[in-house]
Amino acid sequence: MGTVIFLQVTDEAQSLAWDGDDLVDVVGGRRWGPDGVERQVSDDHGYSFDRSVSSPSGRFTVVYDERGTGALLLEGDRPVRELERNDDYAEDFDYPVALGVLPDGREVLVHCPDQYDLLEIEDAETGERLTVGDRTQNDVLHSRLAVSPGGTHLLSAGWVWHPDGIAEVFDLDRALRDPAVLDALGVPSFYPGNSSEVISACWLDGDRVAVATGEEFVDEEQSAETEGLGKRQLGVWSLSGKRWVHRNRVDFHIGTLIPRGDTLVSLYGHPRLIDVTTGASMAEWPAVEVPSREGSYGVTHIPTPVAALHPDGRRLAVAQAESIAVIDLPERRPEEASSEES
Repeated sequence: MGTVIFLQVTDEAQSLAWDGDDLVDVVGGRRWGPDGVERQVSDDHGYSFDRSVSSPSGRFTVVYDERGTGALLLEGDRPVRELERNDDYAEDFDYPVALGVLPDGREVLVHCPDQYDLLEIEDAETGERLTVGDRTQNDVLHSRLAVSPGGTHLLSAGWVWHPDGIAEVFDLDRALRDPAVLDALGVPSFYPGNSSEVISACWLDGDRVAVATGEEFVDEEQSAETEGLGKRQLGVWSLSGKRWVHRNRVDFHIGTLIPRGDTLVSLYGHPRLIDVTTGASMAEWPAVEVPSREGSYGVTHIPTPVAALHPDGRRLAVAQAESIAVIDLPERRPEEASSEES
């Protein structure tokens, strides 16, 4: 099932990222090397910041307040500029922010600085806004943003009122030519009219997106007719095929998803490893505790789990109250590694 070691911490890690074989908590300015010893390497960037997201290159990081309005863009340890999101309902859902790399190599920042339902794309280095044009508010509360590997698409796993969790995907090339693309329905879109409530979603690779649903569901017959997802299902959608390549029911809570080739790390209560082709749980680690949290909105007393998968896919670091758990994950099948690299 994979061994687990626990690194000692002076305080609970609020962000985790791998830098080679070192673990870094950018929010707290700490680093743990292979020897497992904690070292303070920079100042705390702000008492209100409690989460972070890094660019694929590792050049840029955003530290932010998950249920607040403030954020800070860093290049390494150097502050680049302050960020802020619209304060409407900010305490009710997770801060929408993502970093990615476009096909032409530009590193971009995606967030909602003006309105909760207006996605904006900026050049991360210069701050130049790349989405300039006529826009239309659509009352979608964007959250849990993610740029696809390869930088061709954007995933938003936010919500709409009543409330219901949703997911939608946008073509970034089209959006940079006409920002109004970001104000229309994504292609695809998973809404209450065609799917049960989405509680989590992530990119598996540049073509496939994994989508998980929870207990709230639309009419099961309607979901079948619209080829949506029913209650407690895990699906994998292919952008190129414009269809589900896998759809399976699951008998456990999924929570936050981290992609790993043809498997997913699921964080709810404790970590588990899921086969995306079958929806089956392949391994789990009950001794490693994580918050029991689903969705991007609602409860404020249960935070999003803090975890980081090593780029080689072999180690998962998970923040604990008094330690960091590092899990040696089962070996991936050769086809999994090939799928992720492509």
